[in-house]
Amino acid sequence: MNIWTYVVDEHALAEVFASFPLWGLLLAIVFTVFLLSKGADWMIDGAVNIALRTGLPKIVIGATILSIGTTAPEAFVSVMAAFMGNPGLALGNGVGSIIADTGLIFGLTALIAAPPINKWILNRTGWWQLGSAVFLVALAGLAVLIHPGKPIISREMGIVLVLLLGVYLVMTYRWARSEGNPDAKAESEDSGREISLIVTFLMLFGGLLLVIIASRLLIPAASETARRLGVPEDVIAATMVALGTSLPELTTAIMAIKKGHPEITVGNIVGADVLNALFVIGAASTAVPLAVPPTFFRFHFPAMLLIILSFRIFIGMDKNGRFRRWQGAWLLSLYAAYVTIQYVLV
Repeated sequence: MNIWTYVVDEHALAEVFASFPLWGLLLAIVFTVFLLSKGADWMIDGAVNIALRTGLPKIVIGATILSIGTTAPEAFVSVMAAFMGNPGLALGNGVGSIIADTGLIFGLTALIAAPPINKWILNRTGWWQLGSAVFLVALAGLAVLIHPGKPIISREMGIVLVLLLGVYLVMTYRWARSEGNPDAKAESEDSGREISLIVTFLMLFGGLLLVIIASRLLIPAASETARRLGVPEDVIAATMVALGTSLPELTTAIMAIKKGHPEITVGNIVGADVLNALFVIGAASTAVPLAVPPTFFRFHFPAMLLIILSFRIFIGMDKNGRFRRWQGAWLLSLYAAYVTIQYVLV
């Protein structure tokens, strides 16, 4: 059996991972998650260098270019899962990543650094964050009415989500251009001296290739692990796999804090949430209609809406221009409760 067989035949990969012991499966998941993160890191570095040359504000880079790079793992994992007949993984990964990004990663950021609240970006892209999540749940509710007993997010719904993504990107770009960034030129020149355009494109496409390969391996490994443990696939997707593919956001958050620019993390998390709802789930459901298991209505959707709504309330509570550390602790506690309830009660 040649390598091409494993590229085109998911059953061949499934047979390989079926022969692994449990510890081998867990090790394979860790390794593929590492490849996903490394590939996304290369994509981010290349994308940021190109974005800075265009003069976009840093927080907008976080909400668009960085978010596209950091959500690439979720997109490829979900699309591959849909093609391989794992709708729980495809949908759960997108929803679970929203929960992990805002509850875990932003919660940690707020707890550690108390990042600034940028009203300009949050009064624009922030409403897209909440609106895209609510719209996704509304589509799932509509699917229940259309297909009682077996709701699905159809290709038509997926196309609508992808079209909304295009609107979001265009509007954000126009907002960025109208706002301007006086420091962008200097940053672009500095970045240009450090990374050539050739290296930049190599990082972009090399990172993309690495993400595709890693996502191709992660799905069968995660599916086999779920089967061995007797855990529903959507639960595994919404916790283990979603957290793993959210590592690029975590890496970006840590580096932004370390370099004294936590506002980049705010933009990245908000943008990543929008892209997870519109790009990740939209692309997956456009490829293959996604079934919506009952657990999403009992656990995943309520947890997602509660965490994002908490984020919006915290913005409205702003008095000193910064998020507060107790708000980060609240988001972290919601994420911890979400994970605990699934593994204890589901």
